[in-house]
Amino acid sequence: ESHPRFEYVKGDICNYDTCLKAMEGIHRISHQAALGSVPRSIENPMRSTEVNILGTVNILHAAVEKKIERVILACSSSTYGDSQELPKVEDRIGTPLSPYAVTKFSIEQFADVFHRTYGLNYIGLRYFNVFGPRQNPDNPYAAVIPIFCKAFLKGERPTINGDGNTSRDFTYVTNAIRANELALFTENENALNTIYNTACGEQVTLNEMIGFLQEISGKNIEAIYGPERAGDVRHSKADISKISSKLGY
Repeated sequence: ESHPRFEYVKGDICNYDTCLKAMEGIHRISHQAALGSVPRSIENPMRSTEVNILGTVNILHAAVEKKIERVILACSSSTYGDSQELPKVEDRIGTPLSPYAVTKFSIEQFADVFHRTYGLNYIGLRYFNVFGPRQNPDNPYAAVIPIFCKAFLKGERPTINGDGNTSRDFTYVTNAIRANELALFTENENALNTIYNTACGEQVTLNEMIGFLQEISGKNIEAIYGPERAGDVRHSKADISKISSKLGY
């Protein structure tokens, strides 16, 4: 907060006036605000819809009013839904499996409509399971890597939903940050107004993740296997050729 060009504005994207205030003197926006988590969206679809869809429409509408040059959107690999194709390619998606996935697909559509209707430029970044330092393992909707790491540190057995062969394209947070930087500052006009997978292009199963943690920690802790979780995608691996060629990722 001590940086001379940093200003902290506390507010809610569901409040349109707050969105307008936050955009004063701004040229480009990286919109990361959302209610994450597939399980949370299943428990409370109304709240996830309100924040993720209506909140994002507030951002887009305010951006048009404030004549913002470009908006970067935090999208999600959950959009691929029940598609069995691997690797995942941006223009081929399946049926969403959760309210959260529907909200994230919807904001991509809204961004495209705002571009075609109002001329607002955007880039959507479809994040694949971002992880990294300071990720909270105690949140009831915490991601799998911090949950597993906490269990190993405490000498406890982590719980896997399903048989452990579910796979993910885990994406380190600095990669996601770099993608945002590239999207914000690219001068390639042909790279705008589209969606990009933001990932590593690699596939790791949850059982393999447990094996990595066993090796790193020197602890032979076995996982507990529970029932599969509603709304979860079975396998995930991104094709990152588009973001690499268009943005230099």
